Amino acid sequence: MKKNTDKKIALFAGALSLPFFTRDALRKNGWDVYVVGLKNFYDPALKPDLVIRLGGAGRAARECRKRGIHKLVFVGALGHVNLSDIRPDFWSLGVLFSVLKHQRGYDSMAVAFNKALEKRGYEILAAQDIAPELTFEKSGIQTRVKPTRADMADLERAIDVSHTIGTQDIGASVVVDKQVVAVEAAEGTARMLERVVEMRRNKRKSSGVFAKMTKPGQDLRIDIPAIGVDTVRAVAAAHLRGIVVNAKTCFVIDKPAVIAEANKHKIFIKSV
Repeated sequence: MKKNTDKKIALFAGALSLPFFTRDALRKNGWDVYVVGLKNFYDPALKPDLVIRLGGAGRAARECRKRGIHKLVFVGALGHVNLSDIRPDFWSLGVLFSVLKHQRGYDSMAVAFNKALEKRGYEILAAQDIAPELTFEKSGIQTRVKPTRADMADLERAIDVSHTIGTQDIGASVVVDKQVVAVEAAEGTARMLERVVEMRRNKRKSSGVFAKMTKPGQDLRIDIPAIGVDTVRAVAAAHLRGIVVNAKTCFVIDKPAVIAEANKHKIFIKSV
């Protein structure tokens, strides 16, 4: 019996464990997943069907065309990129020119990238839409620990500040403890939390919250917000009381483990 080509998809995998969870969730949901590992980033344990460098997408395009794959999903971190990785082949060069011509910032770069691929006959899907179980699907408190009135005041301010900086395409993560303690910039969320841990190393009583929110207009098909066990541990080390994320759009990498770790450290997690 011929497979339904509408359920064929190529998963382009970067670093860390998110590609594993996404691949398994998609297969469980009936997708025929063709895994493409990005050289120097993907975990070899993923055992991808194809490995390409960042600038070698022409090979992946040929394989997708041969296999009748028109849907793509991108997951996993990229981190530091070597120049040898982005040396583009002819196909990738065309995509790169389209992106540079139309992008006006980090978020618009993601939009321009998606449009360039769409013009070449591909549909880019948001991993959160096709594997919603990897997010907090409903709003509410996800842990045994509940926020206090003071926590809620910090939480509301953190959401407001996050939206403000997100509108300016600065970042999406903030730490608030009555006042704004830290704002994510080009260094990314993990490095921002490292700064907060160092800053609050001698703090005795936990207070304040960490917020990782979706930026207004953010293209979630490429730029995927996520938290994991390491996030919870960093929040605990920074002596913060809680975490707030968006429901349905923020990936929770290994959700049971994240909730268990938060409960262990007496940290609340709220999805909004």
